[in-house]
Amino acid sequence: MSVPAWIPVTISAAIFQVWRTALQARLRESLSPSGAGFVRYLYALPLDLAMLLLAWVWLRPELPALSPQFLLLCVIAGVAQIVATVLLISAFGMRNFVVGTAYAKTEAAQLVVISVVVFGVSLPSLATAGILLAVIGVLLLSFAGRRMSPGELLRASFQPAALYGLGAGLCFAVTALALRQASLALPAALPALFKALLMLLVTNVLQTAMQGGYMAWRQRPQLAACLRAWRRAAPVGVLSALGSVAWFTGFALTHVALVRGLGQIEILFTFLVGHFYLRERVRIGEVAALVLVAFGVVMIAASEM
Repeated sequence: MSVPAWIPVTISAAIFQVWRTALQARLRESLSPSGAGFVRYLYALPLDLAMLLLAWVWLRPELPALSPQFLLLCVIAGVAQIVATVLLISAFGMRNFVVGTAYAKTEAAQLVVISVVVFGVSLPSLATAGILLAVIGVLLLSFAGRRMSPGELLRASFQPAALYGLGAGLCFAVTALALRQASLALPAALPALFKALLMLLVTNVLQTAMQGGYMAWRQRPQLAACLRAWRRAAPVGVLSALGSVAWFTGFALTHVALVRGLGQIEILFTFLVGHFYLRERVRIGEVAALVLVAFGVVMIAASEM
């Protein structure tokens, strides 16, 4: 039984993202949410360019013309990802690392709805069920250890941490959809890896210019702090570049709802980081919720094999 390429690519992306987010969370000690988000773009640029050049030497593809449609989609993706990152990092300050990330995981369910309703994408029934099961597991994880009535649950859903997470999930969904459309705007003959690296470099350059320009205008002390913190911030940029190229490759290979659905395996890795690296306590309810997430991602993978 052959394994579709997007499955190991997505798992790799999830690993890199958890590692990067853990380091980003630690940067909150010295940087604002905006600054902690900006360093992932700024310090990823050298590696983005190096990977694209290496891929060009290795694959020797014909360099495509970058259409206005492609550039516009990269701008939309870049802005949405900046907003999503700031919202997600802000959520870390409200609750712990695991739960702060979990709120944003409704992205996968939002992607299913947007993909089916807006773009008319047909997803395998098993994959759709797996995505929704994993999302339920993530939401249960968010409230593990808290006995809440329906009214209390509803009120909790409107607390700042939940709203930041839900907003981040929506913005991440827009990012993924825009990048998928950007990959389709490139020549079909272009290798998926080169497409991903080209989208990554263009999007990252735009993000660095947009957020860097805004910070130079309105947040100069934070911009200076990002430059002073280069020793701690550079690894965030490296992991961001590696994770992004894996995500972007997945988007170029298949439907974004499948990629982000399987990508919820990230919460399993997040749990391990939260427990062993950030020393957060583990509850029985959290373990049960993580089992649901695991079943969900297995269903998603099985639907494509």
